[in-house]
Amino acid sequence: MTTVITVPPSLDDHSFEQVLEQVAPLPADAKILLDARHARWASPFGLTALLTLAQTRAERPAFAVPELEDTASYWARAGFFHYAEALYDLHGTYPRRRESAGESNSLLDITPIAKSSDVHDVVGRVQSRAKQIIHSELRLDTKAIIGFTMTLSEICQNILEHAGQGGWVAVQAYRWTKRLGRRVVVIAVCDAGLGFRKSLESSPGHLPTSRWDDAAALEEAVIRGVSRYRDRSRGQGLAGARNYVGRWNGKLSVRSGTARISIVPSWDDDPPLVERLAPFQGSQVQVTIPEAVSGTGQ
Repeated sequence: MTTVITVPPSLDDHSFEQVLEQVAPLPADAKILLDARHARWASPFGLTALLTLAQTRAERPAFAVPELEDTASYWARAGFFHYAEALYDLHGTYPRRRESAGESNSLLDITPIAKSSDVHDVVGRVQSRAKQIIHSELRLDTKAIIGFTMTLSEICQNILEHAGQGGWVAVQAYRWTKRLGRRVVVIAVCDAGLGFRKSLESSPGHLPTSRWDDAAALEEAVIRGVSRYRDRSRGQGLAGARNYVGRWNGKLSVRSGTARISIVPSWDDDPPLVERLAPFQGSQVQVTIPEAVSGTGQ
């Protein structure tokens, strides 16, 4: 028997929780069909998280692709189907080959990260377009460009150091009408690896406290910069990302296991810490940098 998992029409880091809540009660080898026929939009987080979800399943899942031609076309341009073909049994009509991006708002299509050279390649591909998007469209100071590429590099490097397996990254610029009414650049990095709690537990000097869970592990890693490595220079990638979003009024959100921790700017109303979420293997990171408010220059 196959369980149908409904994918919401608008898929982002918040609505993806609806997918996880449906999957959570099922064993890893249960047959599932993710029904995205009525999906109309997906953020970089939504698309990379869908690929990550498939990697957590012992039984290859099925996937019903969006029926709306524009949606399927966009997902194809972003590279979703290119990688989903190896992870899902796809049902429905979609572009078989990735189309030319043309005037795409994507700084980086979905890209796998499995080794250090992948991180260097990602940064190189993003740098030239980042200058145009961040300075011209977000109207941020040129100093923001260097920090942006460093943040992208550090978050991707986090996959290699802590995931135990590869992951996915995507970077996109778009107008966030629903929540902010301004243009944003979003970095999404997702993996199905160890997750922060297991990673920190693997440290030789790890001493769990009475309150040791996914939320506590995220607080250690994101807020205090704790790493499983003895070298104090390690584990600072998320600290660098936290400083960057603080400088440019951005948002950092990190999900792992059953918890999510966020560095929340004034324009957002997310709680800083959410616990008891549906479990999701690995770690998922999102950075959002908004357009500067007119006259501030941030």
